[in-house]
Amino acid sequence: MTPHRNIGFVAAAATLLAAAPLSAIFERWTWLIQAAIVVALVAGAAALSRLARAPLWGQVLAMLGGLTLGLTWVFPSGAELFAVLPTPGTFDHFGELVGSSLQDMRSYGVKVPDVDSLLFLAVLGIGAVAVVVDVLAVGLRRPALTGLPMLAIYSVPVAVYLDSVPATPFVVGAAGYLWLLVTDNVDRVRRFGRRFTGEGRDVDVWEASPLAAAGRRLAVVGVAVAVALPLAIPGMTGGLMNNVGNGSGDGTGRPGAGGNPGRIDLFAALSGQLNQSEEFDLVKVETNERTPFYLRLGVVDNLQPSGFQARVPSGRPVAGDLPDPDERAPAGVEQQRYRATVEVTKNLNMPLVPVYSQPVRTEDLSGNWLYDRNQQIVFSNRESARGKRYSFDYVRSTFRPAALRAAPSLPPDSPVMRQQTDRPTVPAVEELVGELVEGKSNEYDKVRAIYDYFSVDNGFSYALSTRDGTSGEDITDFLATKVGYCQQYAAAMAWLVRAAGIPARVAVGFTNGSKTDGDAYVLTNRNLHAWTEVFFGDGIGWVPFDATPAAAVPGSVRSAWAPDVDAPEEVAPSAGTTAAPGAVDPSTGPDEADRLDKDIDQGLAPGSDGPAEKSPVWPWWLAGALALLALLAVPALRRSALRRRRVRAVPTAATALPVPGQRGGSREVVIGVDAESARADAHAAWDELLDTLVDFHVRVDRTETPRATAERLARESLVENDAAATGVRLLGRAEERARYARDPLTGTELQPALRSVRGALSAGADRRTRLRAALLPPSVVLRWRTALAERSAQVVTTSGAARQRMLRWSPRRLLAAGRPAR
Repeated sequence: MTPHRNIGFVAAAATLLAAAPLSAIFERWTWLIQAAIVVALVAGAAALSRLARAPLWGQVLAMLGGLTLGLTWVFPSGAELFAVLPTPGTFDHFGELVGSSLQDMRSYGVKVPDVDSLLFLAVLGIGAVAVVVDVLAVGLRRPALTGLPMLAIYSVPVAVYLDSVPATPFVVGAAGYLWLLVTDNVDRVRRFGRRFTGEGRDVDVWEASPLAAAGRRLAVVGVAVAVALPLAIPGMTGGLMNNVGNGSGDGTGRPGAGGNPGRIDLFAALSGQLNQSEEFDLVKVETNERTPFYLRLGVVDNLQPSGFQARVPSGRPVAGDLPDPDERAPAGVEQQRYRATVEVTKNLNMPLVPVYSQPVRTEDLSGNWLYDRNQQIVFSNRESARGKRYSFDYVRSTFRPAALRAAPSLPPDSPVMRQQTDRPTVPAVEELVGELVEGKSNEYDKVRAIYDYFSVDNGFSYALSTRDGTSGEDITDFLATKVGYCQQYAAAMAWLVRAAGIPARVAVGFTNGSKTDGDAYVLTNRNLHAWTEVFFGDGIGWVPFDATPAAAVPGSVRSAWAPDVDAPEEVAPSAGTTAAPGAVDPSTGPDEADRLDKDIDQGLAPGSDGPAEKSPVWPWWLAGALALLALLAVPALRRSALRRRRVRAVPTAATALPVPGQRGGSREVVIGVDAESARADAHAAWDELLDTLVDFHVRVDRTETPRATAERLARESLVENDAAATGVRLLGRAEERARYARDPLTGTELQPALRSVRGALSAGADRRTRLRAALLPPSVVLRWRTALAERSAQVVTTSGAARQRMLRWSPRRLLAAGRPAR
């Protein structure tokens, strides 16, 4: 029974390793600790049942009992006997956790916090898989089938994770599965007794046979390919090539993508995008509204000591109709219904889709997209906005200042009041707010006093080169320096409005774009923006206020209830909404120094009229083209160099040279031919002939003698050229003499014969063959292929020898050798 218990514990460990991908959807490792406790109890119950020689159904009941005890211990209800024995109240508690998990799965996205209902569901699933894996691996001895329940665990993060599941958990799970297979194989071999090789050598059970070793190598290669293939093939991964970065947002210019909209650092994404030196398109929008307000993307309304953070949204699917505010429009609020079509480019990869405020109907969005009515955002826990195209109807509300002044305050116990006025106490902020709202009798006048404070007359200016952050210290610094960009303006106004006892939050989205593509507005990273929204009672709801200087924001919009405080006095806002003067040209700011700061941050040279001149790109293209041509010319250059090396300047016949005599005359000196040089010349000429045959696709038979090869070429390929036929016979006779005779052939020139044969073969070949022989000689390619095969064989031989030497010193083998013979 000991081997069975060993396999049972390995099956339990493999189940925990297979659960490693769940780390991609949980924030912390609490689930793993709880799952390890439950799986250990399941494995212990299985081992005890086998020790008692229980049948398979008894083992299953024992494991289910261990699973129940583990869940009772980890998720107690308080009604257990002796704190561990379950009661009916315990199972009622389990039912409540399962019911709560259905709602929590809609409320949370990856990565989820430690919620009891979701932890219970994960641990219950892992424990159930542990029972099935034990039955298959130990009870039925079918360990290969355990991959199916293990795959069921892996399918959970694949289904809910927005991007590709990380490769490391997959490798860990695959290692656990392979470990279980190897353990079962060793157990099966152990049952047959001791193993011996053909030479009679004793082999340890853990020493793999050649077939098993090949199987293990194939398994390792399979796992490596499964990990590497999605990384190498474009489109099989979610986030490695994204133009807009990962889920948390790193603040360097790429807003993140992740399954949980509440975990995206919208401020970091905003800062990074605005500080990019290049401009790229993010959204294209068409709407029948003439002067729309900002396109909303997300809301940041959870004010902590560290600053504003996004709250986890929750809502209902957007498919179909949404709540229509037309039915409850209060007096002084004008509402008009419009329609818009949005196309998100590949550069925006977030689980949020941009919409105008108060959407009432959507089209072309799946049921995975949800609408949070309170935040007025559309989000998903499973999909990304990247590449989406959708349409929606929305209601645009405009507010009369008189209606806002008449709006009553919310009661203190109102959920909006409690949640949206919560803030840390900052004495400097509280003191400033007290001064600004002093003497104001209604909430709108208080908000306007705070809104009007962020003006150029009070010393405020726009610049991107400021420190990010929305904590109390950051807001105090901004109010002291009075220099910042939309993040600081929106967060500071929301903080001050909350300090005045009025609900406020920060919205993030896009201003109106100045670029057009037909009838569509093109919104780029330059149009990303943040503004403040203030809640008014009497059914009015959230009202936008943009405190950032209008002249510094491309596409800025102002309204009658929140006019441009920096505009000239003679320019009065209309009853509706109008674009701020100079909004399209951000370079005409109220302060020249501020304009220079902004120009530098946006990649413009100070004092220039446009973007700084970039270095030309054509030299890089030219260098790349030349490098490519040089790479393509390597085979031809290699063939040419080899041909020149074979043409040696060694006389092949005796030569008489005149030498000056002693009395002014001259005499002839005969220079003989070195036999070794003649032999080497014959070999070089013959090798060149064979390479020429390969280049022109003429059959080469290495088993033929040089004379037989020459005669075959003269009959088949050179029958119409007598000079070439004579030359090839000469080359064959020279090679034959060089190989087998004592004295090589001398007195003849081999190079003219080579040239005649090559010319005849070239004349008889088609154009494609001649071109390939010149640019990509097959003889060079064949030589490289042969060299690679030989080198690979050497590596395999060397590695095999090294492995055999290592096996001699294997600890298992040494221990086996030291055992006394039975």
